Amino acid sequence: MIVKQELAKLDLHYVIVELGKVELLENISKMQKNALRISLHNYGLELLEDKRNILIEKIKSVVIEYVHYSDDQLKVNFSDYLSEKLNHDYTYMANLFSEVEGTTIEHFVIVHKIEKVKELLVYDELSLTEISYKLHYCSVAHLSNQFKKITGLSACAGMWWSSSTESPLRAKLLNNKG
Repeated sequence: MIVKQELAKLDLHYVIVELGKVELLENISKMQKNALRISLHNYGLELLEDKRNILIEKIKSVVIEYVHYSDDQLKVNFSDYLSEKLNHDYTYMANLFSEVEGTTIEHFVIVHKIEKVKELLVYDELSLTEISYKLHYCSVAHLSNQFKKITGLSACAGMWWSSSTESPLRAKLLNNKG
């Protein structure tokens, strides 16, 4: 892991190195912190210290984890889930996210759900009904409406054309980032 290597090069000892989180054994000097910032930047990584930015990255991680890697149906609405998971008031998180990111948490969730739909359509893994169920849409129509609003394309057209390797629609689905 890059972060572990860079910490070792700077002779910094850690307790935990996880995605988006590093806990060091000792306090580090401004010089060490600057050296770490520069070395991480060389790999396209960023040292986050601002608590607001850290919280926003945690929100994004929870959304991505839930949409892309979880098949669990929530027993509560997503705002309650997020509040519970990150131990913050949802209104505070929603306002902060909107202020910094220029979009709502809800829109961020929708965009990621549509990215997952596109992935499943393009790789022809599931029917539209199965996709709507997997991603916890109340109906295929709801999924289709969101898909059209985000991509400008019909989800049904995506179903017909996605399996064709040469399909212009397939290329558009893969390249359209919502």
